[in-house]
Amino acid sequence: MTPDSDGPGTDASRRRFIITASAAGLASLAGCTGGDGNGDGTTADSTSGDTAGTTSGEGTDAPAEGNTESGTESGAEASRLSAEGSSTVYPIANTAASYWNSNAPPDDGEYWGKNSEGSVPGWSNIQTDKNLADYWASLYGFETTGEVSNPPFPVTVGLSHSGTGVTALKNQQVDFGDASAPVEAELPDASEEVLGNFVDHVVGRDGQPIVVSKAIYDAGVTELDADTVRAIYRGEITNWSEVDSYSGDDKEIYAVGRATGSGTDTAFRTNMLGAEDAEMPGVDTRQGQNQQVQTTVAQSDNAIAYMALAFVTDQVPAVALTFDGTTYELGEDPGLGAAEYPLNRDLHMYTWKDTDERESAFLNFIYSEMGQKIFVEGNNYFPLPSSEIEEQRSKLASQSN
Repeated sequence: MTPDSDGPGTDASRRRFIITASAAGLASLAGCTGGDGNGDGTTADSTSGDTAGTTSGEGTDAPAEGNTESGTESGAEASRLSAEGSSTVYPIANTAASYWNSNAPPDDGEYWGKNSEGSVPGWSNIQTDKNLADYWASLYGFETTGEVSNPPFPVTVGLSHSGTGVTALKNQQVDFGDASAPVEAELPDASEEVLGNFVDHVVGRDGQPIVVSKAIYDAGVTELDADTVRAIYRGEITNWSEVDSYSGDDKEIYAVGRATGSGTDTAFRTNMLGAEDAEMPGVDTRQGQNQQVQTTVAQSDNAIAYMALAFVTDQVPAVALTFDGTTYELGEDPGLGAAEYPLNRDLHMYTWKDTDERESAFLNFIYSEMGQKIFVEGNNYFPLPSSEIEEQRSKLASQSN
């Protein structure tokens, strides 16, 4: 979509808008159903379309019992927290939401990450008898519920793409705009004043891979150089027989792209082709979400695609990629997570103008050592180093406790 360069037409508080917005209002963003993100990096296929306004994640759609429009007794507002946008960021946000909404008790080893000895890797320094979401929310003054599947406020996560997410945030329809490309790339026509209202929270890093069909990989295409990938997407190479490492019969290349406006597409054009609006005449089909790209490649015998690392599987393998004489390979050194890998990109959960206590509690949960391990690394992305975690936490609201 082409967003307006101006902000919302009224000065009404986003906080009050979020409180009064119904689930149907959020769904009006578009019409696609999101799949569930899992801690092991898998996701269910979405149905169709390039945008989505439906929400997912366990828990209720209404504020938890005992919370009101005016917030908790401590003054912290406890309305539902909503996110919308990037299918790349979706596995992180949705897995975190499922843990949050479970509000599991501290003796629940599955959700608290306890090992057979009963310790909590990453959360072992937390001494609490509170349930999971209760603990993190209480740091910002929210009342605890003490009830499983009843967090102080529920979190819902919509699945679409980056352009939809940051536009929904700009229009103050959601709390988080999830994006896998910088907001200035997603909203190129927005004014500096509008862009200045976005608060950037980086939650992890993606080493964007190039993937091919299993049949192509098995026929010898386990590595490509950047020039070959560029030539394919520019329409200059159209048959796999033109690729030196390919050992099969003549077979046309089926080049899969992401929808225009997705962060994955913007990042690929910028980092691989040199400009966010670079032409790609070699693309044969565009898919709205990473899940759809994954399915398309898995069901094809001649495809190439670019997508998020979380969606690589044995049937959708990532090839090694060579840039300027250096080869980057998944699981090797240098790998796709190397700082110098040209297709690396930050994964963002933007907030609008400021970051309130609800948003801060949920982000702080993601920034915990266990959160980075389960929600980020567990979905095949790269966790942030501790120095960056501290920088990101500095953007959060002050804790009450």
